[in-house]
Amino acid sequence: MTPLFAHMRKFVALDEEEESILAAGLHHKKIRKKEFLLKEGQVCPANYFVVKGCLRMYFIREDGVEQIVQFAIENWWITDFQSLDWQQPSRFYIQAIEPTEVTVLDRTHLPALCARLPQLDHYLRLIVQRAFAATQQKLFFIHNFSSEERYHHFSDSFPEFVQRIPQYMVASYLGFTPEFVSKIKSRRK
Repeated sequence: MTPLFAHMRKFVALDEEEESILAAGLHHKKIRKKEFLLKEGQVCPANYFVVKGCLRMYFIREDGVEQIVQFAIENWWITDFQSLDWQQPSRFYIQAIEPTEVTVLDRTHLPALCARLPQLDHYLRLIVQRAFAATQQKLFFIHNFSSEERYHHFSDSFPEFVQRIPQYMVASYLGFTPEFVSKIKSRRK
């Protein structure tokens, strides 16, 4: 749980007793490359904190093409909030891009943990606010930047993703074809 606690300490204060309380409500999970944490139609059971590795969240469009909506690497959270909160079947898949380890915060433990640890509730609110802000930024870039500008902004802002994630997945996330990414990369050289 150390990576999660280290991340939490950037936002809230936790003492050893509070860490012990929280640790009792969490568990660790290893996921093989291409293994799923969530599939379309399942109800999302938890929030996932990436300790090691990389995950992607995507859906299948009507034309059968995968549309990636989120990546998560070390110290990032990922979940289907709507499925988790409303306990309805998910429209998304969450899949490991590489061997991944996550700390799992199960929905069933969350109310009791937040009641005992107000700092957890505060921390999670801050994380959700940051995730929402990132979504707003992505929408801003989609509506105001050209495709090439979006690619350059993404690759400059998140070089670790461009290095670790296959080009076709970056293209899916940004909303264009892998061939388009190849053209952009060749012009930049």
